Amino acid sequence: MPRKWLNVLLPAATGALFIAVWYAVCFSLNEDNRFLLPTPGQVLAALRDNSDILVRATFNTAEGGLLGFILAIVLSFSFALFLSLSPLIRVSLYPYMTMLQLMPIIVLGPILVLWVGPGLKSVAIITFLICFFPLVVNTTQGLISTDRDLVDLFKMYKARRWQEIFLLRVPAALPYFFTGLRIAAVLAPIGALVGDYTAGSSAGDGGGLGFQAVVFSSEAKYPALFATVTITCVLGFLFVSAVLALSRLALHQWHDSFERTDK
Repeated sequence: MPRKWLNVLLPAATGALFIAVWYAVCFSLNEDNRFLLPTPGQVLAALRDNSDILVRATFNTAEGGLLGFILAIVLSFSFALFLSLSPLIRVSLYPYMTMLQLMPIIVLGPILVLWVGPGLKSVAIITFLICFFPLVVNTTQGLISTDRDLVDLFKMYKARRWQEIFLLRVPAALPYFFTGLRIAAVLAPIGALVGDYTAGSSAGDGGGLGFQAVVFSSEAKYPALFATVTITCVLGFLFVSAVLALSRLALHQWHDSFERTDK
C-alpha cells in the first residue's frame, strides 16, 4: 500500500478506535455517574445546540492566541539574536528568563487586569509569556550551534558580522527555530484559554473559550464543557498544522529530516 494512503488510514483507524473505547467507557458507567463522561454523540449535539456561543468564543480565543503567538515569534527571534552575540550576555540574562517562565500565570492574570485591563490585551500578553521562552531557548541554541568549519570559512573570506549572522547562522538555526515554534504553537491556545479564564472579559461578547468553560461548568452543562475542550484541541491542531506547513516550506528542500520522510 502506498505510504500516502497509510498516512491517512492509520490516523483514521486510531481515531475510530478511540471513539469506540470512549463509547465503551461511557456505557460501562452506572446511571448515577454517566453524566461525568458524555458520549461523543452528546458532545456533537452540544456543539450544535451551542454553536453561536462557541463560534464567537472560538474567534475571541483564537484572536488573543494569535496575537500573543505572533508577538512571541517577533520578539523572541530578535532577543535570540541578541543572546547569540556573546556568552556573557547569555549568562547575564538566562536566569531572569527562567524566572519569567516559572512565573505562575494564574497569579499574573489579576496583575495584568490591573495594568492593562481585562480582555484581549491581557489574553495576548499571557499567551506571549507562555510562548516566548521555548522560542528563545531553541532559536538561541540554533544560532550558537552553527557548524564551526563554516564559521571559520566565513571569517577566512573576511565576511562582515551581519553577513555571518544572517547568511549563515540564521539559516542554520531554522530547524531549531521551527522546533521551538511547534512547541509554542501547542502552548498558544492553552495560553489563550488560561488568559480567558484569569484575565478575560465577556464585555461586548468578548468572552473566549476559557470564560465559556467556566459558564458551562457552573450551569452543569457537561456535554457543552466537553465540546469546549474539543474545540480547543482543534484550535491547537490548526496552530500546529500551520507551523508544520511553514516548516516544510522552509526546510524540505535541504534539511535531512524532510529528505528521509520523503523517501
